[in-house]
Amino acid sequence: MKMLFKLSRLVIGLTALTCSSIAAAEKITFETSVSKTTDTLVVFHGKNQSNMIYEKYNKKANGQLDKAIAAINFKGNYGKFIEILAPNNLAYQRVVIVGTGEKTLSKDKLTKLGANLSAKLEKKSISNITIAADDLDGSNAETSALLAHGISLRAYSFDKYLKEKRQEKNYYFDVSDGKAATKAYLPLSYIESGVFLARDLTNETGTAMTPVEFVEAAKTLKKYGVKIKVLTPKELKKLNMNALEGVGRGSLHGARLIIAHYEGNNDTPIVLAGKGITFDTGGYNIKTKNMVLQKKDMGGAATALGTVKALAMMKAKVNVVAVMGMAANMVSEKAILPGDVLLTAEGISVEVISTDAEGRLALSDAMWYARKNYNPEIMIDIATLTGSKIGAVGTEYGAIFSADDQLVQELTFAGKQVNEHLWRLPLGYKGKLKSDIADLRNTGTGGPGATTAATFLQHFAGDTKWAHLDIAGNALIKSAKDESPKGATGYGVRLLTEWILTREKQ
Repeated sequence: MKMLFKLSRLVIGLTALTCSSIAAAEKITFETSVSKTTDTLVVFHGKNQSNMIYEKYNKKANGQLDKAIAAINFKGNYGKFIEILAPNNLAYQRVVIVGTGEKTLSKDKLTKLGANLSAKLEKKSISNITIAADDLDGSNAETSALLAHGISLRAYSFDKYLKEKRQEKNYYFDVSDGKAATKAYLPLSYIESGVFLARDLTNETGTAMTPVEFVEAAKTLKKYGVKIKVLTPKELKKLNMNALEGVGRGSLHGARLIIAHYEGNNDTPIVLAGKGITFDTGGYNIKTKNMVLQKKDMGGAATALGTVKALAMMKAKVNVVAVMGMAANMVSEKAILPGDVLLTAEGISVEVISTDAEGRLALSDAMWYARKNYNPEIMIDIATLTGSKIGAVGTEYGAIFSADDQLVQELTFAGKQVNEHLWRLPLGYKGKLKSDIADLRNTGTGGPGATTAATFLQHFAGDTKWAHLDIAGNALIKSAKDESPKGATGYGVRLLTEWILTREKQ
């Protein structure tokens, strides 16, 4: 019996007033014996290996696949491609042979392989592709699902403002058990929805994505059973959350604290605290370069919200709260000034040495609120926090800071499974944060900037098990790579979802 399942996922974008479809992911179909006529066939060939599916097509093509491999000395190395046009006796315009390296591929390599296949075919004038997925690992449904996951992640595009929209491609996976592959792919498609939400929010312009619009984005998660709560500037002041309120003071709409709570069980919750600076001018310490990129400074909040969406859509049996401190850091007569002192809800006073070190101010009150109201088992904050992080570990890794070795190990391992890698940096240099007129400065007097920023946040973690993820340079990239297209990446959604779901199984 033919097993057929098609997923057509729409990437949802936000305008100032409404939600609208702005881009479409690929159509993914899992089918036992593909009946659809397609223009391209994809087969896999391992290093110095062959397999039954490959041999079947090679025989039909009178050995043309083998000849092509021999002509260029193709070894089947992982991620290498051969393209053969108009192969003999095959009803395809082209055959793409994909090198797999070793016979068994880990889940991260399978996802990356799918992503790079998607990139390879993106600019081709083709629309229908058959993938002989059983080449990879027999009837293993997860193998096909992960390959499809990588294809879809890379195919995302933000074309809301483009006259010519990207046309989706149709991928037909020829698998042994279409029903099993469909079941394996479904939770991955939910993770994609979370990633795409984070990408949409981060790619949007600063004018169209203010804290008010972010609130509306969060409210769309109510249909998945997520509880949404929003604190306005007046309510923030009443709670003495003067650090978060102060960052948004110079903008038209002011700051917001957004809480998105998915309660899939009654366990003590995990908190994801996200930095949500929807646009960062630097305030009176105004930025002098790359200001066009500062719409990405809410990437941490976007990741936190996207993670909650993914978990809620799959109805995971977890209790997760995203607490997002939202503000636009603008210049006006109401904006905070260098040298001002803000009293945080924690009761710690902070001298504002730089108005461009605003993210840690917004997070300090968000972390306090999370501890006071949810008493979490673990708190992870995620933020595009410092340029110093890029200087320390570049853009291939996110930086992780924590005093808890086990938590660092768990998050780092989860990152490896989904190609979102972390590198540990030290906490310390507390003396660099001393102020003459307040309890803390918001920037250190010298010392490693990423570390002093993380150490500042440590003051607001209390006794809660805590880690800080600095994703500066990860949330938005200038060139496409592997699962991430150019622009916003949604970095952290897959990492955090993987980590939370792994903990659920233990």
